[in-house]
Amino acid sequence: MRKIKKICVFCGANSGKDVAFVNAAFHLGEVLGKRKIDLVYGGGKLGLMGCVSTAVAQHERQVLGIIPSAFTVNNLVGETCGKEIKVATMQERLVMMMELSDAFIALPGGFGTLEELFQMISWAQLSIHNKPIGVLNINGFFNGLLSFVDHAVKQEFITPRARKILISATTADELVDKLQAFRFESDPALSKLKWSPSSSQKEKLDLTLRL
Repeated sequence: MRKIKKICVFCGANSGKDVAFVNAAFHLGEVLGKRKIDLVYGGGKLGLMGCVSTAVAQHERQVLGIIPSAFTVNNLVGETCGKEIKVATMQERLVMMMELSDAFIALPGGFGTLEELFQMISWAQLSIHNKPIGVLNINGFFNGLLSFVDHAVKQEFITPRARKILISATTADELVDKLQAFRFESDPALSKLKWSPSSSQKEKLDLTLRL
């Protein structure tokens, strides 16, 4: 069983049309809190991001918001619930999220949420990390996405091995259980790629491919 201390949650800065999304975000935060799991997220208090972070904080777990400095101008996204780290770029934000988290969960969201989700999946496929990734499929929100991924497998653009990287569940407890039980199966060829940290003082991850 994998030990998970921090989960990064990707989700919308909007609340969505269905109140079930808001309820599920609050419930996920409660589940993380009760399981003594800390939260890493994109910062601010808007939409589902605010819901999950508030719930985790209410259960006295640590909340870390990683936010691009541009978003903090004129209090654009509201006050982060917990500690906040400001970064210069969206890419730096994602790298830091990857480094500081033990697993990743996507709630309903828009293009930004999907970009974050698939970036983590792509990095796992390349063996940049081996951390579990899942979507909380509330009221079938991700049904179309999951069907598309399965279609890409059938069309042989995604391997069956890579398909296993993306986990899904309809309840928060089930999803966290699946993340904890996840066993990473790397591609023998891709696992030979060498990814090395840069020599910068901050030791940021260098995503330059070394052949």
